Amino acid sequence: MALKQVYTGFSRLAGYFKSISLLLIRLVLAYGFYEPAMMKWSDISAVAEWFGSIGIPFPTLNAYMAATTEITGVVLLTLGLLIRLISIPLIVVMIVAIVTVHLPHGFSAGNNGFEIPLYYMVMLFALLAHGPGRFSLDRVIFKEEA
Repeated sequence: MALKQVYTGFSRLAGYFKSISLLLIRLVLAYGFYEPAMMKWSDISAVAEWFGSIGIPFPTLNAYMAATTEITGVVLLTLGLLIRLISIPLIVVMIVAIVTVHLPHGFSAGNNGFEIPLYYMVMLFALLAHGPGRFSLDRVIFKEEA
């Protein structure tokens, strides 16, 4: 009985960290998407050419779509705005990255494998399921529960 009470009390206390953990997930993801987005925008024609060389259809359109999705994701993740909505296209970007670039290299991030994009997908899925948390514009604007 004492173990159950201790665990229940601990669980209640740990629940207070939910919004902080969701904020940290958002900020880590925003940081992770920032550099790839800026790299794409710095030379979008080179990205389109590379996309074409690895067999992505409509490479110019897809380069702009990927870069736009990533930089929009950076802004929205940072602000905690439209989090459930932006998570979906960012997950799609990660799936495309895994299939077209990372999968042949295996799992390990050290070998340019799919480890990091997979982690991003898992974090994005958590945001899709749980929302942005208390520290977000979604909560302020849409009164979304934390």
